[in-house]
Amino acid sequence: MTDAELIRRCDTVFPGHRARPPAEMYAAMASWCEQHGVEHDVYGSGELIRAFEDKVAALLGFEAAVFCISGTMAQVTALRLACADRGNAPAALHPTSHIFVHERSNYQMLGHFDALQVGERTRPWSVADLEPVPAPLGAVGLEIPMREIGGQVTSWEELEKIKAHCKARAIHLHMDGARLWEAQAGYGRSACDIAAGFDSVYVSLYKGIGGLGGAMLLGSRAFVERAAEWFRRQGGNVIHRSPYVVSAAMQFDARLAAMPDYFRRTELLYDALRAHPAIRVNPARPAANMLHLHLPVSRERALAIRTELAERHGIWLFNRISHGVLQGTSYFELYVGDNLLAVSETRLREAVAIVASKLK
Repeated sequence: MTDAELIRRCDTVFPGHRARPPAEMYAAMASWCEQHGVEHDVYGSGELIRAFEDKVAALLGFEAAVFCISGTMAQVTALRLACADRGNAPAALHPTSHIFVHERSNYQMLGHFDALQVGERTRPWSVADLEPVPAPLGAVGLEIPMREIGGQVTSWEELEKIKAHCKARAIHLHMDGARLWEAQAGYGRSACDIAAGFDSVYVSLYKGIGGLGGAMLLGSRAFVERAAEWFRRQGGNVIHRSPYVVSAAMQFDARLAAMPDYFRRTELLYDALRAHPAIRVNPARPAANMLHLHLPVSRERALAIRTELAERHGIWLFNRISHGVLQGTSYFELYVGDNLLAVSETRLREAVAIVASKLK
């Protein structure tokens, strides 16, 4: 059976939100459009998209926001403009930055900006990572939370110091906020409080929100308008943004309201995992509703266990898994969303115990 067929057989699905089939998703979008009298935007001009951009900007305390077809385009554009404004000084990025890990060297190949790897790969930034950098910096790009190290965050005290450090040196501070909404519960602060002091922020419209795709870039009105022009130059000027905006806007408020519940379910999962030390968790305590689970078996064995769990126990443990640093180990990323929220506490603890038994 395919993975999709196996998942449909499972009553306990650990990762993410339930995948809505296209027919269901499009029907919900059509109903929402009819209810709200939605008309297509034309090249980004229209009431729906303008109102949604204004809503997101207000939530995060910025003058303006602009839709972008992808976070990849939004981030390199923001950093390109920031560095160009400062004599093409380089941008400082964590070694696990999405730009380094997932974007095929676009910042180099397309001549966007120069970048420095700053800090240790396995730890979130502190201001001490930035202070020794000898060269003037055009920008600092900080991911909150940091996906590649299990959703860890820079501590609030260090985050405030980084903001002050950049402000004192006129360095543009940019946030990769693809999962910013998820970081609120761990910090115990609003997204607006977290974003305060940043010069620009990118947020995703599909990751935790569940839209079809797309992103928002936020900043001053002048900065956002310049970025929008660069989106057009880079081929991002699609004629209708409305499918992406509708798919995000129609569930935006509900997803944000559910974030505290996702975090509480993540805390429950951590508690259940304490009884099974063979499964190692990163970070040591939750900072957002995401984590990495490290398994004492090879990737190939983990995939076989996943199939057995699905076929015999109705448990779907992960979607993708990677080789661990140590031989004979593996790890996977887990985003806690609607799927795990729908599982009772009793069943969750039972499922964790079954998983642990298969790893022995």
